[in-house]
Amino acid sequence: MTGIASANTPQQLANFFSVLKEVDASIVQDFLPKNWFDAFGLLKSYLQKLKAPKKVIFFDELPWIDTPRSNFLSALEHFWNAWASARPDIILVVCGSAASWMISKLINNRGGLYNRVTQRIRLLPFTLHETENFFLNKQIKLDRYQILQLYMAFGGIPFYLSEIRAGRSAFQEIDRLAFSKNGMLVAEYENLYRSLFNHPERHITIIETLAKKNKGLSREEIVTMSAINNGGGLTTVLRELEESGFISRSYPYGKKIRDSIYRLTDQYSLFYLKFIKDQKQSGSGSWLNRIDNPVWRAWSGYAYENICLQHIDALKRTLGISGVYTEESSWLDKDRSVQIDLLIDRRDHVINLCEVKFTQKPFSLTKAYKEELETKLFTFKEETQTRKSVFPTLITTYGLKENIHSLGFIQNTITMDGLFEPG
Repeated sequence: MTGIASANTPQQLANFFSVLKEVDASIVQDFLPKNWFDAFGLLKSYLQKLKAPKKVIFFDELPWIDTPRSNFLSALEHFWNAWASARPDIILVVCGSAASWMISKLINNRGGLYNRVTQRIRLLPFTLHETENFFLNKQIKLDRYQILQLYMAFGGIPFYLSEIRAGRSAFQEIDRLAFSKNGMLVAEYENLYRSLFNHPERHITIIETLAKKNKGLSREEIVTMSAINNGGGLTTVLRELEESGFISRSYPYGKKIRDSIYRLTDQYSLFYLKFIKDQKQSGSGSWLNRIDNPVWRAWSGYAYENICLQHIDALKRTLGISGVYTEESSWLDKDRSVQIDLLIDRRDHVINLCEVKFTQKPFSLTKAYKEELETKLFTFKEETQTRKSVFPTLITTYGLKENIHSLGFIQNTITMDGLFEPG
């Protein structure tokens, strides 16, 4: 059974009864069950008649079924604890996109379903490798730079990626989906958060606060900039956003958990806030006209950093250290003037100091930029007093154009192809 969005209890019960009648031919009455306890009683009677060695009950969009004052969850708890859990032939699978409900009412249930979850599946977005395979399966032939453009704007969400049409460029498709009058992603932002979270106002406020600061914010900075109270409610909202993949939390090198930094890592939310919300320009060619302006350059650099952080396993495979234990972190010096976005701290006594650059051609290291990297390297070593070897590592789109500044200094170079490696 699949729950119905915004339906009331009688409508959800009617839906349940309709589905049950489709599979149980013995049901002849047309009157609906009075409540969920009666409904689960009918389900129990049906299951008792089945002779199959395994019986799977599947509820999709479970949070939608649990309408206010419906007692659905209590009925489900009673059905499972009083009868189904003792049956080795019955498997209950539940699914829901409303992360706050799934976490608070099911995963962290303190009532009748406490400790009843035997397997948890967190459905993650496609990686770049999976996205490429998805397009190949749909006969969509795009090179990796084009796929990367789509991924930077929409992320690895299959629902969004399934809208991409064959025979069109990434720029054309971004125009169509995000800037045309009836584009699917023009109004998706508000609907997205309201479908996932009850009372999503604080969730949206935190997302929009993080979107203003590319380098991420501490909890205290979020409180200051958003005016949200620093209490248990904020903890819950941050956990729900992190669990749902909208934000990520990193632990600065050498710091404690309380010093963690939060970043907006949902690609579509960042794209929407930078280019769609409150923007006057729309229609054909809107996206192409933005390419390479200062806002686009800032966004593309941050979006590419996010992708790198989301593809650590692919980066490790490209570096040849997939079998080495590592810890990933960021770092900020005590004067907050030097920031390193990605450190890969390896058990083999090496730290990769990663610099991420999104370019439209091979990257050329200038004298000034080399001096900036040398300052980062020196400051990091001086303040942390690390005894490990530190390898300056460049993650670019098309690689490094060797010159006198890069020779002997950059130890590892990773192109976008490395991000497409299977993790």
